[in-house]
Amino acid sequence: MTSGEVADDERLMRRALRLAIRGQGRVEPNPMVGCVIVRDGRVLGEGHHARFGGPHAEVIALRNCSASPRGAAAFVTLEPCCYTGKTPPCVEALLAAGVRRVVAAMPDPNPRVRGRGFAALRRAGVEVRVGVLRTDAERLNAPFSKLTRRGRPWVIAKWAQSLDGKLATATGDSRWITSPPARRHAHQTRGRVDAIVVGIGTVLADDPLLTCRHGRLRRVATRVVLDSRLRMPPRARLVTTCRSAPTLVFCSPVASVRRRLRLEAAGCEVCPVGRDKDGLALAEALDELGRRKMSNVLVEGGPRVLSDFLQRGLVDEAHVYVAPLLIGDRAAPGPASGLHTRRVADALRFDEPRVRRLGPDWLFVQRVAGLRAGLPGGG
Repeated sequence: MTSGEVADDERLMRRALRLAIRGQGRVEPNPMVGCVIVRDGRVLGEGHHARFGGPHAEVIALRNCSASPRGAAAFVTLEPCCYTGKTPPCVEALLAAGVRRVVAAMPDPNPRVRGRGFAALRRAGVEVRVGVLRTDAERLNAPFSKLTRRGRPWVIAKWAQSLDGKLATATGDSRWITSPPARRHAHQTRGRVDAIVVGIGTVLADDPLLTCRHGRLRRVATRVVLDSRLRMPPRARLVTTCRSAPTLVFCSPVASVRRRLRLEAAGCEVCPVGRDKDGLALAEALDELGRRKMSNVLVEGGPRVLSDFLQRGLVDEAHVYVAPLLIGDRAAPGPASGLHTRRVADALRFDEPRVRRLGPDWLFVQRVAGLRAGLPGGG
């Protein structure tokens, strides 16, 4: 291929990736996928997977074509599927439309598809190119890849802190460290994830709702409480609102049966998990969320829960809101006070962050260093 052809392929794949992200929060546990149909340099149609159970990106793009796609090229962010699930195979749709070239960013990690979609296209005489902007596509669908390969959701640790890394004062006051724009952004993240995780300490101290109250609600997150002894009060807002937004409580197998029945009668779901030397078996809890096909889990705290997830290597990504203020006080909690790092060389490291200004605050979004989509390295 000439350098110009390579550049054109990348340009069109970027367009497909921009389409794909429109499905975020609506298509999970499916992947986000975008597709652009092009012939002789002209875009005939484009589309993205818009909702779980709905038509796939390739089908939408073909439907949107302004002229016959026969002889055209399809730029798609993920390998076209080759089996009938909730929708017919996209490979068949592309072949029926007469598409003669398929450019894909990455193979599908699903073993039912991986490589088979490309093979079916090649057998039919379609030219196939794989790997255009693969790193970008893998980053976009890292939660899908992790759930597919490892059976666990993508874990996002989120916290708001002062410049000196404090989550609250020594008295526990944290309202509000960050500004309204930063808090609105955090709510938007809540509105696209499958679950929001906190510890019982946060429930007892703050009585949170853990719902999305700003921005577009793309899905209703399950509120998850780590409560080994089932201390959650019956009048806690997570209990009294559990009919409108689900509440799942992970507890110890030996937790009080009476308290469990009381929470279940109120509408909460209680799920016992094992214990390890540090408390509830968080990995077992993540396995359970994976069995429920949850793709993205937001861990909001408090300090001990954040430290536990970080210490056990269960975090994939961190969203850190930093406010321009100093709290001081050695007794004030930080997000990683539970980490036991003896040498700087052993510190938990993150990749170069994406940084965004939110009012007077800054948001740092970073992934655990060296983490590949769905492969060992995170939770």
